[in-house]
Amino acid sequence: MNTIQLECFVAVAEHLNFSRASEELKITQPAVSHQIHALEEELGTKLFLRTSKSVSLTQEGLMFLPDAQLILKTALSAKERLGRHEHFIPFDIGCHNYIELGLLPSVLKELSEEFPLLRPSMHLVPFPGMQGMVINQQLHVAFGIKGDQAKSALSYRRLCTAPVACICSPASPLARYTSLSREDLSGNIIACSPRHISGSVFAVQNNILIGLPPEQRYFTENVESAFTLAKAQVGYTIYPDIPKVRDPELCYIPLKDVPELSFGVYYRRDDDHPVLKQFLRLMNRFFSENS
Repeated sequence: MNTIQLECFVAVAEHLNFSRASEELKITQPAVSHQIHALEEELGTKLFLRTSKSVSLTQEGLMFLPDAQLILKTALSAKERLGRHEHFIPFDIGCHNYIELGLLPSVLKELSEEFPLLRPSMHLVPFPGMQGMVINQQLHVAFGIKGDQAKSALSYRRLCTAPVACICSPASPLARYTSLSREDLSGNIIACSPRHISGSVFAVQNNILIGLPPEQRYFTENVESAFTLAKAQVGYTIYPDIPKVRDPELCYIPLKDVPELSFGVYYRRDDDHPVLKQFLRLMNRFFSENS
């Protein structure tokens, strides 16, 4: 599979016409057909239904189209970065979910003003792989909970202390409490995959799950899905209450019999990236100003 094949596929998929695709790509129509045929051979499936009067995408072609567009976009972005690497300053930040992404806008705004050539990239990465990506220098910095399998080559900067909270809809019976113990929790629990929550939170979640019948257990792949079900009053979920990224449509009730967690960022102690120190300083200020 190569970018020429993908460009031909996307052009035909958008126009549903081989002639117009060849005009757009400035290659002959037989060349377009050859590239599509080679791609179909490699994928082992038909991507288009062709008749003498029309062209349409197969179900497999419809499924493959967003993948092909993403691959082309990634390839173009990489080519531009590599071609102009001497001008721009890449800075890769690891986040576990969109909640953590919400911590970045004001800090990135200030960094971009100070470093006009800064090109930050945010990466959503499951918990098990995040620290390894920092170690391998795929990420410059990553959010995390202290104590979750920290690697010796990493430094950790605490940003705040976050209580583990029961998160539920304001209409939930649990919402009337200002704090809860695990014994006080009742109703359905919405549990997250261990790939998307820290080991500390996963342990609390599992302790609650053990005592519940199957009909009171809901499982989701990520935190965003758990929050959506909580808003729908399906049940409650368990997650750290991180300042300034609370969802206004949900209630956060701290669990008083669960230790608070240290939330911060991991980075390589030998990383001399020109933006890293300023990023850490601004994140510290952000949390101290909004505590």
